Amino acid sequence: MKRLIMILAFVALNVGVFAQAVSESTIAKRDNRRGMVLKEWNTAAGDKRAFLDRVTTYDEYGRKIEEIEYASYGQKWRIVSEYPENSDITAKVVREIEYNDRDKVVRIRKFEYDEEGAKVRQLNYYPNGKLESVKTYEYVPK
Repeated sequence: MKRLIMILAFVALNVGVFAQAVSESTIAKRDNRRGMVLKEWNTAAGDKRAFLDRVTTYDEYGRKIEEIEYASYGQKWRIVSEYPENSDITAKVVREIEYNDRDKVVRIRKFEYDEEGAKVRQLNYYPNGKLESVKTYEYVPK
């Protein structure tokens, strides 16, 4: 029994260290993206003309706030990410709104996190507010 408790304590401590390292890495990446607009261009084989494929916009904290996918006819879809009000660089997305090619809302996703900041649930809603589906996340150690 003591051995099991020691193993669980060791795993818990290492998971905390890993989570902190991931968090610091995420913060470093976000710091590099502050206020950035990333444009991705595609070129078909044998063609020299590039076309806009995707545009991702980041806020002053380096968090993704909008992503737009394009096709030959224009916008394919757009996703707007929302964060808690008055939050900082460490805040996680709490809601995403997905729009179609006509800029109409097709889905709303809400996210729930545990105390350590790991995503535990994603709730998918129709534009009218009715719950469509729920995705749960389970983290299983190796």
